Amino acid sequence: MKQLTKKEAEFARLTAVLGNAEEAAYKAGFTVLPGKKAEKLMHKKAVTDEIERVKKKLSEINEAAVGLRRLAFGSVADAIKLAANFGEEANPDSLDLFSVSEIKYQIGKGVEIKFYDRLKALEKLCELENVNMNAGTLSVYEALMRSTGKGEENEQ
Repeated sequence: MKQLTKKEAEFARLTAVLGNAEEAAYKAGFTVLPGKKAEKLMHKKAVTDEIERVKKKLSEINEAAVGLRRLAFGSVADAIKLAANFGEEANPDSLDLFSVSEIKYQIGKGVEIKFYDRLKALEKLCELENVNMNAGTLSVYEALMRSTGKGEENEQ
């Protein structure tokens, strides 16, 4: 497969993010007849493959952001209900325990429930939001890897 030029790669990234090929072409540096250039680039398989790859990574980041928002802002009411009624007939399938990291039950001592760290979830969410706002400084993949704490050692 043919390697994309820097401008073509930027066009692909911007097209995936903006959803507008002509605007992406202009912002990528194709300032003379950006609409025609966008149309021409959209017929290159390497460019469309890159657009799809970036869209997939954006989707992964959005999924991560949804989970982080749920951890940061979600309710713990169902976990408290579970602890208060532990031992009674409860249907855990009907409870939202997404924010629970651990449940321990000791006879005679009760129930201990640990939750995921809301502040860490907020920090990671802010990192993702900053990356989305400054999309030119980090690739989407790098942002996702940094948000999971894996860093550069796993990059391709």
